[in-house]
Amino acid sequence: MKITSINDLNQIKADYEAAMGKYHHKVLLCSGAGCISCNCSKVRDAIEAELANLGLADGVKMIETGCIGTCAEGPVMLILPERIFYVRVTPENVGEILKSQIIDGVVVEKQTFQDKTTKQYIPCIDDIPFFKEQVRIALRNCGNIEYKSLEAYIANGGYYAAYKALTSMQPADVVKEVLDSGLRGRGGAGFPTGKKWSLIGPGDQKYIVCNADEGDPGAFMDRSVIEGDPHNLIEGMMLAGYAIGATQGYVYIRAEYPIAVERLNDAIAQAREAGLLGGNVFGTDFKFDLEIRIGAGAFVCGEETALLSSIEGKRGEPRPKPPFPAVSGLYGKPTIINNVETLANIAYIVGNGAAEYSKYGCEGATGTKVFALAGDIMNTGIIEVPIGTTMRKVIYEIGGGMQGGKKFKAAQVGGPSGGCITAENIDVELEYTALQKLGAIMGSGGLIAMNENTCMVDTARFFTDFTQDESCGKCTACRIGTKRMLEILERITKGEGQPEDIDTLYNLGQVVKDAALCGLGQTAPNPVLSTIANFRDEYEAHINEKRCPAGICKELTVFEIQADKCIGCTKCARNCPVGAISGNVKEPHVIDPAKCTGCGVCRDNCSFAAIVPAKRER
Repeated sequence: MKITSINDLNQIKADYEAAMGKYHHKVLLCSGAGCISCNCSKVRDAIEAELANLGLADGVKMIETGCIGTCAEGPVMLILPERIFYVRVTPENVGEILKSQIIDGVVVEKQTFQDKTTKQYIPCIDDIPFFKEQVRIALRNCGNIEYKSLEAYIANGGYYAAYKALTSMQPADVVKEVLDSGLRGRGGAGFPTGKKWSLIGPGDQKYIVCNADEGDPGAFMDRSVIEGDPHNLIEGMMLAGYAIGATQGYVYIRAEYPIAVERLNDAIAQAREAGLLGGNVFGTDFKFDLEIRIGAGAFVCGEETALLSSIEGKRGEPRPKPPFPAVSGLYGKPTIINNVETLANIAYIVGNGAAEYSKYGCEGATGTKVFALAGDIMNTGIIEVPIGTTMRKVIYEIGGGMQGGKKFKAAQVGGPSGGCITAENIDVELEYTALQKLGAIMGSGGLIAMNENTCMVDTARFFTDFTQDESCGKCTACRIGTKRMLEILERITKGEGQPEDIDTLYNLGQVVKDAALCGLGQTAPNPVLSTIANFRDEYEAHINEKRCPAGICKELTVFEIQADKCIGCTKCARNCPVGAISGNVKEPHVIDPAKCTGCGVCRDNCSFAAIVPAKRER
């Protein structure tokens, strides 16, 4: 069916709602990448088989959705209308859950979400802090609708904003609505989106490009949006194309996201078949089409000019600016580049108005932000919160606190281009200016929580190793500067550091920041500079005492057992891979420093915090 009018949208919505109204229950099964890795396809097959076996196939609808959010709990499913949230679902326990919940009306509590601190089960999804503290706009459909259904997207308000814009708004009106909303780019720099659009240069051909080359370690925000709500991205690009006068759009997505590529390809085909892409969209003169371009996974192609070079079939290297892409971009034509999350907000803004969107967030940074929670936190996964939400709320209320009762030490915000936020600054608001003052950036939304056993020198080494490996090599500052910084960090973590190394690292970092060609190189030193600023004592311990306070750098670490805390449970001795621990049951144990390799297995298995790093005798 070709969609040409508001009546067509309304009819599709009514038909879909009528079809869904025939079912007294719906089972929403997460089919995001995290749950797919946990074999949710086998759970899907088991659900279908059990529904038939229980005689429920005519009254219960199973819907495969995108990522619901709690990636570490997968496979997960939500049963409606009771909104009971089940975790770690397996083919073996599906039958029990469906029979008890749907036929008997009894919740199988042991399979519902459990608060890891209180150990209490929380069956209803609306009562789980991880969900109830969120405000979802970019993720509004993820986990709520069937990702592969155009009809489901339309029934939930999809493509109504596009119809509104094309039939009752001028392109300049769309730009103004986005500008008034206060939306800032969610890809890292935070440049006002409406202002960026208004800078588009004149030309007979213009392009809108979506940057889906999500390369930050621990980041999976854009992936979740595409996999769970591909039509939202398409509609956002349509609106952006209309606003700037572009007739062609490209989605540049990394090859490591095959599921996202497949689902977006299918959605584009559906939109074309329905007349939502191509010519005369909604019966207007507007022409717009989309194509996918696969990236080779080069982190530098997250930089907009390197991305454009890659689409053109050239080596992915940044170009000097000016001219900026808005004037001379893809194939030398005026081009606007936005990332996935930015575009996922556009339909909501145009459909609901700037005032509604700007109710959330804070002054100078409205709306919401998607974060990927990773690291030593209880509840890892995808969240969306109003900009300005404090780090403490994210870590302890939504994230559930630190694993194993460990202390929060720092959080790396903004990926390898970001910086660390320390425990003393945990009440910082997650917004652009506040983070920049502390040497971090919002970035695309990666947030890695680290506990007291994290070595900040090794953390800086890890991120520097990543950025050095991903440097395109075009400019000397980034190519050589990051390599020299990595060499120094590796020496320090091996116990070969010199007192002058800290100042050398700092000075090198400043040179790279000032002289690198693109934003990747300019921000590459941030993890080093922020850890020096906040954890200089750890650098000094590595260099002057030849000791890693966190017990992570093996060449600098042996462990000792604090006798007053050891109860003699023998767990450490039983797990030591080199037999370095001795002692009797119910008596304090001892570690032989000559045998200890610093692997940390004993500390990881100790439930009483009795094992700590000791200074290695040299």
